[in-house]
Amino acid sequence: MSGFGWRGRLGPAVPVAPGARVDRFEVFFDLVFVFSFFIITRATALQVSGSALLHALLVLAVLWWSWVVHSIVATRIRLGEGFVPVLMTVGMAALFTFALSLPNAFRDPRGNAAGPIVAAVSYTVIRGVHLLLYLHAVRDSPNERRQLLRFMPELVGSTLLLGVAALIPPKIDDLLSAAAVRDGLWATVVVLQYSTGLIAGTWGWGVASAEHWTERYDLILIIALGESVISVGVGSNLLGQPPTWEAVAAAVLGIFFTAALWWAHYDMIGPAARIALHAAEDGPRVAMARDAYAYLFLPMIAGIILFALGAEMIVHQVADPHVPQHLPTQGPGVPLLFGGVICYLCGNMLFQLRTLRTLSWTRVGTVLLLAVSIPLAVHLPALAALTLLTAITVGMVATEVIVFDEGRRALRGLVFEERTSHEAHEAAYRARWHEPHERDEGE
Repeated sequence: MSGFGWRGRLGPAVPVAPGARVDRFEVFFDLVFVFSFFIITRATALQVSGSALLHALLVLAVLWWSWVVHSIVATRIRLGEGFVPVLMTVGMAALFTFALSLPNAFRDPRGNAAGPIVAAVSYTVIRGVHLLLYLHAVRDSPNERRQLLRFMPELVGSTLLLGVAALIPPKIDDLLSAAAVRDGLWATVVVLQYSTGLIAGTWGWGVASAEHWTERYDLILIIALGESVISVGVGSNLLGQPPTWEAVAAAVLGIFFTAALWWAHYDMIGPAARIALHAAEDGPRVAMARDAYAYLFLPMIAGIILFALGAEMIVHQVADPHVPQHLPTQGPGVPLLFGGVICYLCGNMLFQLRTLRTLSWTRVGTVLLLAVSIPLAVHLPALAALTLLTAITVGMVATEVIVFDEGRRALRGLVFEERTSHEAHEAAYRARWHEPHERDEGE
């Protein structure tokens, strides 16, 4: 590469090493996804309905696919090195614009088309940046370039379909027909994207660093769980008004059940799946990375969005001083809260089944208990319904800590041994910095 061009001055793209970890620019990039999750939740919370939930899930699926493509690019080159951050900053700006346009993407299709057009153009820019970076990363790999061609129909088709979804519905006079065409085109984009990932197969791909891949997805799941914390805070509405004991109790319960759902993945399942991906090689590793992480994280994140909406509605009712505390939860708050947690746990169970080929009876029992509790919870006062859900999720965690004590200890011992060995190797390498430099013969 020429040293006189802008890429030469900034430095070349750096490939990802087999033991690489997530770099800081990747976490910086994820800040825009934090905003995207926030926008999806806020836009849906304005008027919760079946169509609003459908639109939220369609947008989330398209957004998640762009993040999956982003994570694939990050398996090949370091996003924070050389000239790559410049292009990624362009992608961040496009993603931010895409998120800003989402509240208007599903408004009256016969009205102003600016929102859908901005969403389509922004999404095209995001995918274009990822394509340029990946083409650069695989320029010396004919197999991967051929495999990339299998995804070109998806890239071209999804961007064109989003453009058509922005331009055609405003020309249709009937509102229901226009909305159906728009929603159908977005659904077609989702089907095209996720089916292409399965049809294209694993030949020609590779996951150089299993550590980087698993850490990348674990971090984005934590970011998504943060949306639940934000929703509880928004729902409590404690800013600017005196707090009540009920509002404080609801906020605390929201933190407790969110922490329980964090524990459900990161206590045993996440660390064990990381080891399983490390142990897999070549095609099986790529297939596991695709199925368990790229695909099965989506229902977990969708579940988080749903139960965040439900938690916000319930906590808002509890914190409202004008609503009697003995009244049952108004609106769809309870079904969203319980259903979102069920969706999250079902996604996590499928993830466990795909990576570890096991299924925890505690999770199955918890999902069944949550399902049968919904008819009861809708008739309970809002705070009591939130307490019931928290008791079930915290009870699941407590049961697993007791029942799976031996397995947890063995897993932690293995992880501790791995980390100790890795840190000892790093310390030995850095010890060379303290060694005295040998003098040259002329000194």
